[in-house]
Amino acid sequence: MTQIVSARRLARELGEWRSHRAAYLALADRVRVMLIDGRLASGSRLPAERELSSALQVSRTTVAAAYAQLREDSYLHSVRGSGSTLSLPDGHRGAIPLPQEVPLDFTKAAAAAYPGLPAAYQFAVEQLPNYLSHQGFDMQGLPELRAAVADHYIERGLPTTPDQVLITLGAQHALSLLTHTIYSPGERILIEHPTYPHAIDTFLAAGARLLAMPVSSEGGWDVAEGQMLIRRAAPSMGFLMPDFQNPTGASMSADDRERLARLAAREGTTLVVDETTASLDIDRGSMPPMASFSGSIVTVGSLGKLAWGGLRIGWIRGSRDLLARVLRTRPAMDLGTPLLEQLASIHLLGETDLMAANRSRGLRAGRDLLAAELARHFPQWPVHLPDGGMSLWINTGETSSSALALAARAEGLALVPGPRFGLEGAFERFLRLPFTYRDDELRAGVQALVRASRSVGSVPGRMPLQAVI
Repeated sequence: MTQIVSARRLARELGEWRSHRAAYLALADRVRVMLIDGRLASGSRLPAERELSSALQVSRTTVAAAYAQLREDSYLHSVRGSGSTLSLPDGHRGAIPLPQEVPLDFTKAAAAAYPGLPAAYQFAVEQLPNYLSHQGFDMQGLPELRAAVADHYIERGLPTTPDQVLITLGAQHALSLLTHTIYSPGERILIEHPTYPHAIDTFLAAGARLLAMPVSSEGGWDVAEGQMLIRRAAPSMGFLMPDFQNPTGASMSADDRERLARLAAREGTTLVVDETTASLDIDRGSMPPMASFSGSIVTVGSLGKLAWGGLRIGWIRGSRDLLARVLRTRPAMDLGTPLLEQLASIHLLGETDLMAANRSRGLRAGRDLLAAELARHFPQWPVHLPDGGMSLWINTGETSSSALALAARAEGLALVPGPRFGLEGAFERFLRLPFTYRDDELRAGVQALVRASRSVGSVPGRMPLQAVI
């Protein structure tokens, strides 16, 4: 079924689209980058020219010229009587690109595999024959792995039993399962703003109305605003990342964790706390798990950031009743977690301290190098050094991050513009830059960014196709 984008919605999500370029080119550029990075879906029908011109308060000629430019660049197809439909060029309708399509892909805040990963898989292969009598459809997770995850929480001061743990196909899968279990159509969900893009995608796909609690790299969470939203709107669910938040890198204080946890419990809001980045410490030190302040909090964890993204092992820690409901929901989405990866994860969880120390060294070096390169080439951009996590959240001042991301593609660099992390076009003057890449890649990325910044405002050439994920 074709999705129709209303003029009002498009005007809202375009955000600050105007630039020093001709208005029609600036409008076409913004629609193009929103299609590339997933804010607009391929196959969506754009509003009629007259409707959009009224919503944007520009002339119909400007909108018509923008649409004509998109058609010329093969991003828009128009049929008389059927409207104008967005599409990615060359028939790649929403296809995930191959990595080689862009020399430098800075769209992912993820690191290379932990050096001990081969040994973990060797352990798994050796153990696998002991499990081949198993039917292979493991919906709950191996008892040994659930016990290892429970021990991980116990070591952090949070009493946990194996039956409070459900193994999933990564943290995103865990969030999808929880959303289908906890959320009911028409209810509200509290989110941080900005936040993890695929969390927004998950909630919007479920039809949720989102409530935004501001968070910044310098000031942290606006907890007072979050408390007001919980009291007034009574969201059924909230999504938080209190440790090295993606994308800001901020960490929530113990006092704020307790305040939000206790209020949510009183108001009946189920807080889903994403701890996938909790072990990515550089300078901060340990913090109490948010679930230690309330038994109603549900925690999502993963080995993706600490060990390797390709491992695809995550978990949910929650009440037994909630996990029973999740298990009833799960067969509609998948039929279990692979055993080999679970066995490898048992081995890896026994090396959590080694993995964290290894990751911390690499993150410190990457963070400091990227910050130094930005200070050298972009002294006008203030850089706040996070004390953990995998990326910098940069205020680009007067530079549109969407325009910069579009221009960077011509320089072989893929970036995620700020609005991908927010609602209704917010964070146009922000850019997430991961520091998880090799030194030479970080330096080359900044050089490409320098070239792109010089060309912002020029007519972009045909960009290499790559969906921002």
